[in-house]
Amino acid sequence: MSTLIHKKVDAARNGLNPQVVDRLSSGWVVMGEVQFLRGYCLLLPDPVVPTLNDLKGERRIQFLSDMAMLGDVVLEITGATRINYEMLGNVEVALHAHLFPRYANEPSELIGKPVWFYDWDNAPKFDLKKDADLVQQIKSGIQAKN
Repeated sequence: MSTLIHKKVDAARNGLNPQVVDRLSSGWVVMGEVQFLRGYCLLLPDPVVPTLNDLKGERRIQFLSDMAMLGDVVLEITGATRINYEMLGNVEVALHAHLFPRYANEPSELIGKPVWFYDWDNAPKFDLKKDADLVQQIKSGIQAKN
């Protein structure tokens, strides 16, 4: 099976994914394609597996540990009030963890709702130039924790 997640991981391996922040033991940290919540990123496993339950033993522990560590870094850098972690796999049947920083100053009609209520089509897109400082801060935070 070749999902969007498989393609993103292949591109990361080949140095062709501009959203890559860093390589971790369990996979790749990439920025979200939209940045309606500053610091939105994903952890993509390498190799790609269908679900978290397909990771066994140390590989599962490492993925979850990397996910939590990445959440710590994003929380520190962004000043968010919390990180929402989501592993859905309903559309792309490949493990991937979304990390959404949530902020106290979000619009009142969205603050208590899942991020899927945001207008993804009109959200600010990730821009390698504009978001370079954020990417570097996340990368530096990861390296400081490893």
